[in-house]
Amino acid sequence: MQEKAKSNSGIRAKIKWLLSYQEMVVALVIIAISIYLTCVRPDSFPTTMNIFNVFRQASHYAVLAVGMGFVIITGGVDLSVGAVIACSICVATYANASAGGSLNPFLVLLIILAVGLVFGIFNGILVAQIGLPPFIATMGVLKIGNGIALLVSNGSPIKYGESWISVFGGKYIGPVPVSVIFMAVIVLLGWIFAQYTVLGRNVYAVGCNVRAAKLSGINTERVTMFVYALSGVMSACVGLLMLGQLKQAGPSYGEGYELDAIAACVIGGISMAGGEGNIFGVVLGAALMSLLKNLFVQVAVPGYWQTVVLGIVIIFSVAIDCFRKKREAR
Repeated sequence: MQEKAKSNSGIRAKIKWLLSYQEMVVALVIIAISIYLTCVRPDSFPTTMNIFNVFRQASHYAVLAVGMGFVIITGGVDLSVGAVIACSICVATYANASAGGSLNPFLVLLIILAVGLVFGIFNGILVAQIGLPPFIATMGVLKIGNGIALLVSNGSPIKYGESWISVFGGKYIGPVPVSVIFMAVIVLLGWIFAQYTVLGRNVYAVGCNVRAAKLSGINTERVTMFVYALSGVMSACVGLLMLGQLKQAGPSYGEGYELDAIAACVIGGISMAGGEGNIFGVVLGAALMSLLKNLFVQVAVPGYWQTVVLGIVIIFSVAIDCFRKKREAR
């Protein structure tokens, strides 16, 4: 009887150990899905082209989730990222069209990043300086961004055409899409920032306890401003990837991406309560989301089930985080 109790206790301990390392659980799920698809679709899933297509789709989610991840770590949220994606590239392509299509691509790139930065700073001012709740502030900015994108585009896509900007979204280095390399660089820089810079550690301190962080001498308003500005720039970078891939910009581009970014963060182990999370985890979260979408295509399941399954995955991921926090509190 005692041996059976010890065995059950050991099993529970192992389960709790796995659940406390959410990134590992997500990695195991990714491996399981990959093995399943390799078995049921050996002619289409394990091909080099399909694998890199999965990673290319994941690159958009991961880049966006790096910025969103730091915002969530501070205890906030940025619902405007999808609108910033659309607005940044719509404004840039509108400026190019107004110049007769002869605007220097480097200037187009600067406009995209500048629009993202302006929106990010505006979010930061609303949250850090004025004190609006992040949910309300960024939702308002989402509407502003959508409105500007509709105004400059007149509700229709604006063609941009071919330039070296296409390298970011539609080109390859060997079999590897440039967007995947771009994602790897952004995630690595985000990890280095989080682990080895004072400002990065301050981001976690603000998320853990903003009052204690302020009393310890951290300029919490400046940290909050920074993470929202970073989120705006990362949104613009995703817009750049889209523009490079599609060679046009539209007001609906990036629609719903705010939920995808939050999902990648939550699935990847970033706590919605703030103060916790590994930036490398967002890659796993983004990869799982992209893989699930590929799964539905491979097994010919109607696309609207993707939303249902993604919602279940998000709830399960948050439940794991809540379970872990309760266990640690006990």
